[in-house]
Amino acid sequence: MFQISSTLASLSGWLVPLLVVGSLVALVLFFTVGQYNGLVKLRNRFRNAFAQIDVQLKRRHDLIPNLIETARKYMAHEKETLEAVIQARNAAESARSGLSPDNSGGMEKLMKAEGGLTSVMGRLFALSEAYPDLRSNENMKQLSEELTSTENKVAFARQGYNDAVMHYNNKREVFPSSVIAGMFNFGPAVMFEVADESERESVKVDFD
Repeated sequence: MFQISSTLASLSGWLVPLLVVGSLVALVLFFTVGQYNGLVKLRNRFRNAFAQIDVQLKRRHDLIPNLIETARKYMAHEKETLEAVIQARNAAESARSGLSPDNSGGMEKLMKAEGGLTSVMGRLFALSEAYPDLRSNENMKQLSEELTSTENKVAFARQGYNDAVMHYNNKREVFPSSVIAGMFNFGPAVMFEVADESERESVKVDFD
């Protein structure tokens, strides 16, 4: 009887520390899972926000060849500029196609390509001022209106994406979630920005 009592007393002495350790392990596990899930949700949010940009960029790239074909009939002497637009458009489309926002190098390439396209498109529309017949062409008017609308949607989608990126990066950089981000390789997200201030404005199209 005495031996049984001693055994129970010994087990009781171990039980409390085991419960304490078990509780701490459970708390750490729940904390880790919570932080991990929070990072996943924010990462999915900025990925989805980039998908909205991607849709509008594709729309922009699809409109440009039709616009160039219309302009070519009136701007035969601007061959160099027209070809520059097509080259810039193709470069931007190549950078966009299949790009994941997790790819920081790819995002930098896309931003540079889009900035170049915006710049050369601005030059094209500046030259078109000298061609009144082109300005009055109904097809050109319609395409330019669609392009302007798309540019506005790109700007709006970019703002939403950058907000999502900021929240994600804040989450992955602050302690203690930064520890979980490092453990599970949550890399930084890149904001969609244009380097040149002159390229920050949407292409201005006015064929009225």
